Formats: sequence, structure tokens, C-alpha cells
Amino acid sequence: MAQKPSIPKGTRDFGPAEMAGRNYIFDTIRSVFRTYGYAPIETPSMENLSTLLGKYGDEGDKLLFRILNSGDAFSHINYNDFKVDGTEDCYNSKALSLKVCEKGLRYDLTVPFARYVVQHQNEISFPFKRFQIQPVWRADRPQKGRYREFYQCDVDVIGSKSLLNELELVQMVDRVFTLFDVRVCIKINNRKILTGMAEICGFPEKVVDITVAIDKIDKIGLEAVEAEMIQNGLTQEAVEAIRPVLQLSGTTSEKIAVMRDLMGGKSASGIVSETGLKGLDELEELFSLIDAADISHEVEIDLSLARGLNYYTGAIFEVKAKDFAIGSICGGGRYDNLTGIFGLPDMSGVGISFGADRIYDVLKGLDKFPSEVTSSTRLLFANMGEAELRYLIPVARALRERGIACEIYPESSKLKKQFDYADKKTIPFISINGETEVSESKVNIKNLSTGVQSSFDKNDIDGVLAFLA
Repeated sequence: MAQKPSIPKGTRDFGPAEMAGRNYIFDTIRSVFRTYGYAPIETPSMENLSTLLGKYGDEGDKLLFRILNSGDAFSHINYNDFKVDGTEDCYNSKALSLKVCEKGLRYDLTVPFARYVVQHQNEISFPFKRFQIQPVWRADRPQKGRYREFYQCDVDVIGSKSLLNELELVQMVDRVFTLFDVRVCIKINNRKILTGMAEICGFPEKVVDITVAIDKIDKIGLEAVEAEMIQNGLTQEAVEAIRPVLQLSGTTSEKIAVMRDLMGGKSASGIVSETGLKGLDELEELFSLIDAADISHEVEIDLSLARGLNYYTGAIFEVKAKDFAIGSICGGGRYDNLTGIFGLPDMSGVGISFGADRIYDVLKGLDKFPSEVTSSTRLLFANMGEAELRYLIPVARALRERGIACEIYPESSKLKKQFDYADKKTIPFISINGETEVSESKVNIKNLSTGVQSSFDKNDIDGVLAFLA
């Protein structure tokens, strides 16, 4: 019995139509990145586990796909070395996995980028502006809008602390989604403010626990987030001190004014957070730059925005589609210490990642793909016989050399079959040429959507191009 073909859960095949849409996304994003002076790089699909572990927090480490060492990775293992003391058949699975798995599939593109910068620091100029469009892998539970293999379109600049870099990220997001004709909301916060929240509620050592919990607020709601914080060791009084911040509303200036009071010692604890005040200064300056940039999409402060990754230290970003429910479609932030882990301290960077797979779902769901994207072929030459075929070959070649995607139907089949082929591939133009056209050196072309048709001299390529435009 033949095996039923299948692919792993959380992965997808992409046919020609999907690839046309995905390439439209990649090409659009790539073109915007280039206009801001960013250049492309690529890194390997796999990294050493030592590069990846500990960079994404405990939850992120659990989602790393680990690659079994080549050969029989278990043949030289002494399992007694991994036994948990006092047990007969219980083993330290984490230590054992590190012994048999030295590599892992990359979880994101930012940590490999930091590794790249440190490894190639003598070959690049700072500030270094790069973009990277490649797949990443996460051992997550597959669900709508969440995949185990997906593409990220990352843009980062490293070696500069200027908030102009954050502004340009906002501008690039604004431009990309203007080109896609998708309304979005750009949410911004600052991790220093989250640190300040932990300080004023009296639990500065719990900033990671607080951040991880707050990052889930859109998924599980405020009540569940508060329960998780209490479970992680915060008191009810500390949670109540944080709650007003998460529920804060009003204009940008009003939110910042309230937060300045809280960070300045007017909270119930009376604690002053210098770190939180620094974060508010950065946020206020960034929004001043945004006001001067005339951004067309909605931009707002969201003090509940946390971004779960541990390496963020400053501004953090998240982008959501306003007319399609799918979660975050972009995210990123400022990181000051990432390259320091690899031996290059004091190298601040900031970046944002466009989630290509979710953007595809948004464009498809809102029917925002341009019609010309759905078909790569512009013109189909019908095959009317051997003589006509030989006549059309140089015509098709001339059009291809001018950048027009065209096909010649391979068999001399019934016209209905050839029309059906053009319809299924959404080819907008068809050219039918018989003995008369061959004898008169003419080429007939018909617009299948309007029914308009015209005849051209065989060598009048400019005229054909104008008709196909």
C-alpha cells in the first residue's frame, strides 16, 4: 500500500499562485529597505546551540528545534552520567539533549545577525544597516496565523544609539503598508518603562516575569495576566500598582504625563524609578520625531506592550492590521547588549521584523493582491499547427527580451482547451494566428477581460507592448 504523502504540521507547500503573492511581498519590502540604505545578508539555517540558547528566555529555549548530531549520536552516550540522583530511570533530558544535539534551527534572524556582526566586525562599517529575508523555525503549537516554519523580513541597524533609527523603522512600516494598501496600527513602548514598573511596584528582580506575563495580555486578557504575575511571586498590592498602567488611555502626552508622575515617586510605593523616567524621555523624543515625519498610519503608545524576547532594552514595536484579525504582523525593538554576549560590548542596535506569512494571510483575506500578481504570464500564443508554431517562436522571443512573460501552448489542441488553460492561469491576453496571419506577417492579440482585439505587424513589438500595457 502506497504511503499517503504529507508534510509536518505547521509547515506549508506553496504553489505558483502563492509564490507569486509571496514574491510580491518580498519584493515590496525589499525595495523599501533599500531606499533607506539597508543591504542584504544571509546566515545559515542552523546555528550552534550555544549561539541560540539563553537568548529568548526559558519559553523560547523550549521552542528551539534541535538537530541531532550526524551519525549514531547515541552510540557513545553513558546514560549513567545523566541520571537524576536517587532515581532508577529518570534522566536529565536537558543535559542529554545538549550532548547529542550541538546545533539548532534558527529561532529568529536577530541573534544570528548579532553573531554575524561580531564574527565579521573587521569587515563591516558601523553603523551597519542590513536586511535579511529568510525562514525561521519554532517548535510551537500550530494554529491560525502561527506556523512552525515561517519567513521573517528583518531590518536592523547596529552601532548607533540615535532615535533617528527608530523613526526610520516606523517610516519603513508606514511605507510598506501604504504600498500594500492595508491599514495598520503601530504600537510603541519602551522596555525601560517596564523595568520602571517593576521597580515602583517593589519587585525589580521580577521584571522578566512581569514582562513575559504582560506580553500575553492580548491572548489571555488582563485577569489571567494578573493571576500569572501572582503565581510568579508578586503580591496583590504589586499587581494593583501595575493595573492602572495597563489600562491607561488618552493622548500620547497625557499617557506620558501620568507615567512621569508614577515613575517620579507619586505611586502608592513612593519609589522613584530613574530607569523608567529615562524610558519616558526616549519615548517622548521618538514621538516628537514621528510627529515631524507625517506618518500616514496610526501610531500609539501601548504601555501594555512588552515583547517577550529578553534581549530588548529600549523602544519596542508591534504592528497590527486594523481590518483583519490575526495578531501581530511586525515586531521589534532596541537591544543594547546582544553582541556583548558574543564578545563585542557597547554595540547598540535596533530592528523590526515583518512576518511575511501573516502579511500574506492579511493581503489574501482583504483581497489586496494586485491582479497582475496572480499570473506571471501576460500573453498566451495559441498553437494552431506546426507552421504557425514556427512563425510564433521568434515573436515570443522578441517579447520575452522586452520583459513580457508569454507562453506558447505546447500542443495543437482544440481552441476551447487552450482558452480554458488561459482562464485557469488568469492569463489576460491570448494571440490566435492561422494561415492568413502567417501569410500577411500579422499577429492578432485579444484582451480576454474586455474582448478588445487588435492586429499588429509581426515586427511591431512596440505596438504589441503598448496593447499589453
